[in-house]
Amino acid sequence: MRIAVVGATGMVGKVMLQVLKERNFKYSELYLVASERSVGKKIDFGGNTYSVIGLQDAVNIKPDIALFSAGGSTSLEWAPKFAAVGTTVIDNSSAWRMNPDNKLIVPEINADKLTENDKIIANPNCSTIQMVLALAPLHSKYNIKRLVISTYQSITGTGVKAVKQLENEVNGVDGEKAYPHPIHKNALPHCDVFEEAGYTKEELKLTRETHKILNDASIGITATAVRIPVVGGHSESVNIEFEDDFELSEVRTLLSETPGVVVQDNIENNEYPMPLNAHGKDEVFVGRIRRDLSQPNSLNLWIVSDNLRKGAATNAIQIAEHLVSKNLIKSPTLSR
Repeated sequence: MRIAVVGATGMVGKVMLQVLKERNFKYSELYLVASERSVGKKIDFGGNTYSVIGLQDAVNIKPDIALFSAGGSTSLEWAPKFAAVGTTVIDNSSAWRMNPDNKLIVPEINADKLTENDKIIANPNCSTIQMVLALAPLHSKYNIKRLVISTYQSITGTGVKAVKQLENEVNGVDGEKAYPHPIHKNALPHCDVFEEAGYTKEELKLTRETHKILNDASIGITATAVRIPVVGGHSESVNIEFEDDFELSEVRTLLSETPGVVVQDNIENNEYPMPLNAHGKDEVFVGRIRRDLSQPNSLNLWIVSDNLRKGAATNAIQIAEHLVSKNLIKSPTLSR
């Protein structure tokens, strides 16, 4: 198994390397790939020193799997070039998510849809992944009618520039800005760019990607995405209206039995999910499980996860693990 990490010098790329090591993903060769300005840079990983290579060199090598986290424009240009030589691309950008010919995968929910013919596989948005992982078993049982979502998202979702902006503001340094306003001691109701009807791209991702992953466009969804000065992960307040009624005890059991979900819901001891505790972990944490007393068949959840791990790197590597375990990788090197 020959693996390329495209965008290896970026924030998510570095976490991908960390997760590959932690999960003991088996590979014979590893290639670290980045833009031309990073070519030749040395990266120490797993006891070895790697020299970063460019995208065309990586295509020429014909890796079995390319884990992409290099931005939408790079994915649109280069993912098809990798796929054309037989490489299976798992892309972390938004470039391919809503393309009807590309599958949008959260392994615990819909990995069974993958075949060896899927050469460009889309990794969902970080805020979508953690939410649908908790919602999928509930939708199967009670039929979700409507979702009202408010997110409280880590600056790491914006990238290194945003992390540096917060550090500068904390230290009183006037530096480069990732946001149009200060983020320190602030909350910005502005994740990604504004698009149709006054919604941001992030808010529309939550709507469109949820419909695709759950395979149900009938669900009414409205979202407000907020950026907060937090590093550890994304938090979400999700109000769910079901077609069918539920018992809270059964909801807790369903969530507790869902792979990848951890229920933290002991208010007597002040136990509930927080990004501080989710940081560095792969699980999706769910708490504050309670009925919406204003509306029948309705439920409130608080959902937290590390957006760089399950929201990005870990989910992508879980897709790769599934492909390997099901023998869905047809090695391009065999045709050499």
